[in-house]
Amino acid sequence: MPINPPGGLGHVPVAVYVCAPTSTAVREGEGRGRYYAGARLWHVAGAWSDFDPTLPLAERPGWQAVTSALSAGIIRGVVVSTPTHVATDAAQFAGLGVLIRERGGFLVDASVASPARRTPGQRGRRRDIADTASGWSPQSGAPEEGTP
Repeated sequence: MPINPPGGLGHVPVAVYVCAPTSTAVREGEGRGRYYAGARLWHVAGAWSDFDPTLPLAERPGWQAVTSALSAGIIRGVVVSTPTHVATDAAQFAGLGVLIRERGGFLVDASVASPARRTPGQRGRRRDIADTASGWSPQSGAPEEGTP
């Protein structure tokens, strides 16, 4: 089964996994993972979490559910909000990525992606820019000054 590589766009089912000691950190991590997946048009098939980062990865119930979903073909990728949720260092994270690739999936780190910051009036300014770029103007149907 071909998969879209990390960074690619397409409707790819993924899991969001978070391991953090507080429910607030879990919610924030899940939000970051969902944002990352959504920006790539990946379908979040499920979000799993664990609250004890001191447990070995293989013993965490949430991670076991993720690997079961990967083995069953329910998901094709795993999005983590930060590598520290699944590994102690970059080498261990890379090794885990290799293991997941061998099973036909992929592992991505969403910590580099941050939710878009919205400012007041931003949507209107973007609409005006798009209208101007397309050549449309709200005043284009109005008569020019000095015409009867």
